[in-house]
Amino acid sequence: MNNRLGWGILSTGRIAGIFATGVARSQHSRLVAVGSRTTASAERFAKEFGVPKAHGSYEALLADPEVTAVYIATPHPQHVEWAVKAAEAGKHILCEKPIGVNHAEAMVIAAAAQENGVMLMEAFMYRCHPQTAKVLEIVRSGVLGEIKLVKATLGFFAPFNAESRLWANDAAGGGIMDVGCYPVSFSRLIAGAMNGQPFANPIKVSGAAKLHAQTGVDEVAQGTLQFANGLVAEVGCSVGLSQDGSARIYGTKGSLQVVSPWIVPSEGEDALIHLNVDGKQETITVRTPNNLYGIEADTVAQALAAGQREVAAMTVADTLGNMAALDAWRGAVGLIFEQEKSENFKHTHARRPLRRRSSGLIPHGTIAGLNKPVSRFIMGCDNQTTLPHGAAMWDDFVERGGTTFDTAYVYWGGVMERLLGWWMRHRGNREEVAVIAKGGHTPYCNPADMAQQLTESLERLQTGYADIYMLHRDNLDIPVGEFVDALNDEVKAGRVRVFGGSNWSLKRIAAANRYAKRKGLQGFSMVSNNFSLARMVDPVWEGCISCSDAESRRWLKKNQLPVLAWSSQARGFFTDRAGRDKLADEELVRCWYSDDNFERRERAIALAKKKNTTPIAIAAAYVLTQSFPTFALIGPRLLSETISTMPSLAVTLSAREVAWLNLDRARP
Repeated sequence: MNNRLGWGILSTGRIAGIFATGVARSQHSRLVAVGSRTTASAERFAKEFGVPKAHGSYEALLADPEVTAVYIATPHPQHVEWAVKAAEAGKHILCEKPIGVNHAEAMVIAAAAQENGVMLMEAFMYRCHPQTAKVLEIVRSGVLGEIKLVKATLGFFAPFNAESRLWANDAAGGGIMDVGCYPVSFSRLIAGAMNGQPFANPIKVSGAAKLHAQTGVDEVAQGTLQFANGLVAEVGCSVGLSQDGSARIYGTKGSLQVVSPWIVPSEGEDALIHLNVDGKQETITVRTPNNLYGIEADTVAQALAAGQREVAAMTVADTLGNMAALDAWRGAVGLIFEQEKSENFKHTHARRPLRRRSSGLIPHGTIAGLNKPVSRFIMGCDNQTTLPHGAAMWDDFVERGGTTFDTAYVYWGGVMERLLGWWMRHRGNREEVAVIAKGGHTPYCNPADMAQQLTESLERLQTGYADIYMLHRDNLDIPVGEFVDALNDEVKAGRVRVFGGSNWSLKRIAAANRYAKRKGLQGFSMVSNNFSLARMVDPVWEGCISCSDAESRRWLKKNQLPVLAWSSQARGFFTDRAGRDKLADEELVRCWYSDDNFERRERAIALAKKKNTTPIAIAAAYVLTQSFPTFALIGPRLLSETISTMPSLAVTLSAREVAWLNLDRARP
């Protein structure tokens, strides 16, 4: 018995009791403890379901050394807090679906599990049942022909009750979150099976819904998912209407109906699959071998026994894709929970104050005239479209030692500046971070428009000043002295501390600083151009300038002008996304593909192997290992991308290795 996986159950609601019953009837799992917010609740649950130990707090449950894995059965909004804490306690995690309120929360949970080396599985019980395996077998066999349509629904009628989590906005209620996640998950599973993959993510999601007049959650919702392989999926859900909870798959040769795909028949009973091929009907039965939730618990137990950190039936990547699809569906029907709105998102995902990590921190540098440290990695704020997403990225960055954030007037029409402003306001950390603002992008690159845009940027950012202000482009029709004068006016007004140019030629920077010196004014303190190991073959955007060439590097070394390098990792050229035969990413091909760059890439791969790291880490280390001050702007869209960048901080490169990487030497 002691060889079985020891489970702790976190929360004592209805689903927790069902899971406890399943574990008690399982083959490879055992009940160890239950945790509740009160001792009385935990003891009641333990007595009812035969759990050996009752803890009067979730913290006590996670501290129990006999608990190896935890089943998190709290309401949706509490998942992220306790999943993160479980990961940090070293407990493997089975978390009820949906794993979080949105993709950002799922990403935070996944990152915590990865960095703490624990298993994470979202509790889609149907994925572990042999019926699902049989459906996939039929799909992959080709007997249905070319599959073109999936129809899947799950809905029930619950009378409106403002106190019920199903109808509560603050509990992330409604159909999409509670049950819509099932048909979306199934559709993505089938789309992947069509291509021999474990899942596929939709390329387009649309939908409609009836939102409750009082709480705003969806009573009934319908969605359409379109996949790159041509599959269309129609998904439906409801908490205010009973619906047929089945799934149908339609191909050119036949169709398949799963009578009960989600609430699978219980132990000893048969699940039914109706197959219709070429006019011939067949009913396939699949026996449920054990208790449904016991099967789920044992799936986790067996994977762990095999040394795995993911369950093939529901991988972390699958979970993240499902949450992204649910976000898109909610976006299509106009459902944003109150807690997700920028003005309300005051909490961290883990529901605790930010705390600096004890090791592996991002180092800092200095820029003359600025009385704040500037982190050597600078977080690019140009792709976070919601504050939950932005907060996930930025909180993590700060905890890793990051202090500096880069944004611009033109990014997403001001959305990025607004989100960063709300984040700083909620965190109360404006004086602790350095903000880079940019303005004056073509065709508004002149002193008057620059001043007007700076005013608006500061309002969006909810601050009185920018630590660093960059002219986003240059305008050669305007004498450089006019820019220097205008920027010094902003410094005198207290709206800018130091300034520089983004996509300015070094010749023009030199001219500006000569003018400033003659006039006794503050000059350009830095330049923010492309600088990377890979040569920018074609500008990423019109008007972009690189300073990676040998002549620029010599000038920078002589003048010791700091470089804030954008596209410092060549936008993925040193990852598996690139390759001589990988042509799908048109921008990557256009901007970075060349024989000399592929030679640099091959050298980075070779050196990474020698140093037991990754090519992208070598590329980042190259930028940070120059004979002049450098800071690397990074633009991770996911926490996993931030995590993959961090190993570069541990990479040391000699001058010979730097020269070899850049093709300046035959060998390191």
